[in-house]
Amino acid sequence: MSDVTQRKKGSGLPSDKICLQLIWVTLPVKRLDFFFTPDDTAAYICQYVFDHWPEEWKDATVTSAHVLKLIHQGRFLHGSVSIGALNLPIGKRSVMHLVARENLPEPPSQGQAKRDKTERRSRCCNIL
Repeated sequence: MSDVTQRKKGSGLPSDKICLQLIWVTLPVKRLDFFFTPDDTAAYICQYVFDHWPEEWKDATVTSAHVLKLIHQGRFLHGSVSIGALNLPIGKRSVMHLVARENLPEPPSQGQAKRDKTERRSRCCNIL
């Protein structure tokens, strides 16, 4: 995969990498910059962070990489999604949240979503 480096916030940004400022969601919140190539996937990033767990985060360790999940713009990223597919700018900083969670939330099925929408519409229009 990539030649990944890790730097503290405020370091210079390499022009050929995507800088991900990962926010580890704990109290207090912890932030750290990591650098990846556009081809790197969410699963690779989580494995890399687990394998190179930052000293600054030592009080909030996890037991395996599979519990780490990335959140970008309010959505969980599935493991096969490359960060290049998100159109993140190369040579600039982008922010993602990193959380420890066993499973991703299940998306509602299309059929169920349509039924729910129809039920809401029919209930709101009933005149008693």
